[in-house]
Amino acid sequence: MQIMKVDPRALKENPDRMRQTKSSPQADALMLATIKAVGIVQPPVVAPETDGGNGYIIDAGHRRVRLAIAAGLEEIEILVVDAANDNGAMRSMVENSVREALNPVDQWRGIERLVALGWTEEAIAVALALPVRQIRKLRLLANVLPAMLEQMALGDMPSEQQLRIIAAAGQVDQKEVWKAHKPKKGDTAPWWQIANALTKKRMYARDANFGDDLAQAYGIEWIEDLFAPADQDGRYTTNVEGFLGAQHEWMTANLPKRGAIVEVNSWGQPELPKKAAQVYGKPSKSDHTALYLDRDGKVQTIHYRMPEAAKPKSAGRDGSTADGDDGDAIASPKVRPDVTQKGHDMIGDFRTDALHDALGRTPIEDDMLMALMVLAFAGQNVRVDSGADGTFYGGKRFSRHAVALFDEHGKLAFNQDTLRVAVRSVLIDVLSCRRGMSNSGMVSRIAGEAIGADEYLPNMGSEEFLLCLSRQALEASCAEASVQPRPKVRETRAALVEHFANEHFVHSSARFAPPADELLDWIRASSSADVIGAASQDDGGDHVDDPAEDQEGHFDGAADQDDLEDADLSDHEEDDAGFDQRDAA
Repeated sequence: MQIMKVDPRALKENPDRMRQTKSSPQADALMLATIKAVGIVQPPVVAPETDGGNGYIIDAGHRRVRLAIAAGLEEIEILVVDAANDNGAMRSMVENSVREALNPVDQWRGIERLVALGWTEEAIAVALALPVRQIRKLRLLANVLPAMLEQMALGDMPSEQQLRIIAAAGQVDQKEVWKAHKPKKGDTAPWWQIANALTKKRMYARDANFGDDLAQAYGIEWIEDLFAPADQDGRYTTNVEGFLGAQHEWMTANLPKRGAIVEVNSWGQPELPKKAAQVYGKPSKSDHTALYLDRDGKVQTIHYRMPEAAKPKSAGRDGSTADGDDGDAIASPKVRPDVTQKGHDMIGDFRTDALHDALGRTPIEDDMLMALMVLAFAGQNVRVDSGADGTFYGGKRFSRHAVALFDEHGKLAFNQDTLRVAVRSVLIDVLSCRRGMSNSGMVSRIAGEAIGADEYLPNMGSEEFLLCLSRQALEASCAEASVQPRPKVRETRAALVEHFANEHFVHSSARFAPPADELLDWIRASSSADVIGAASQDDGGDHVDDPAEDQEGHFDGAADQDDLEDADLSDHEEDDAGFDQRDAA
């Protein structure tokens, strides 16, 4: 190793250098100013040519040499070292890695160059202090389409998930997708569209029940997912049909006694035989077992119970049946609903409080607030009286929110924060899920789902609420909470109360999301209301409502509501009388 002075123009570029992407103009301007002021602080490292020439090849310092020429220096100091067998590729890799971080594309290309020069993955990992798995991952990324690599080298990098999908695809597929989504000059690439076009369904080896023999029979070849955690089996295949076929054959060969393979519906749920009841507790010997494949191709097992066959009536010696009145049907016991009327009242209160908390505290965008306002005034508990004829009544509740939008001189002046508070307050007064006259109906549930009011629902795992659930509903809650049902209902209820003492429980019927069929019916009915209303107005245009009569009826309805809410009825009485009146109202 020696120091010499040479003309920088006489030095030769190293074709195996690590850093090939251009540096930024700002960084070059800063180094050029430094060289003009104090010269080159650290001499570039060079090595003699090994192919018979008498020149020197740059190992490290290409940028310093280039900017020294730009600065007009006639001579610079260089550090001459012995030539390496790999033309200095590893020294260039290490020297650049410990300095400014390499462009990822240069790093991928550099590792491929080292492999081509005879370096093993293990040796590269030791030299760069990286795991061998990381080296393999970078080698996989180096196989990305060159045109995509050039785009990434400009700083337009996809996310790790998108890069993972692109690298796993073949070059032919990458070329076709890139041709369809190639960006214009200066634009960024639509990596999410590219990744979406290259996405293929993956079936993982960790979900497979079959062995290597079936995998070979169905032509399944496992691919190692180098982006998966190192302690996890990341092998996968894109041969979805072969994977599902092997799983199905395994289920057929391992079908238990009283077992059957069932299909799944469009929601991914198993289709049990007619009249079959799923067993959520410990299955008995007489129960049946159903095997099915879920959407991820995993083998799932459930147990179900078939109803007992009806026993024929015993006949007497004279041929008559044992029952005297064979023409009278046996009265079947009344089945208790999953949730009682009191339970629905409690759910209505829970929903309303949660909805109001969410309206008052959850961040809501302005456009969502406007949409909720439209929904609120479409509620069945809202009465809006027009002021066109000079008669005003029923507006005091909302007036207290409107006055906040005026200044001290009586002019409409407000900022966005004041407007948001007023809108939230109006929504709180309008939207309600309480049973009775104040129920907003479908719109309150839509609004609650839109703003995530489910997060504000209280813990329903109390003795008071669980008393409102039937045995079937309690057992369904046990299945969701992984609690073993007890022989007696009160014991099952006590187990749930104990389980949910430290956990948050919300019954499925209390959540805000309305059933899809009810929502569609409401949309259809609301969309046809304009046509019906227009026809009624045309037919009865001469009829004028009496505002005083409307007002009197309005307050009578409020009085009826107070009477209904103050009545203390038993569950049985509510079923027979009280709520029939509320529904009629």
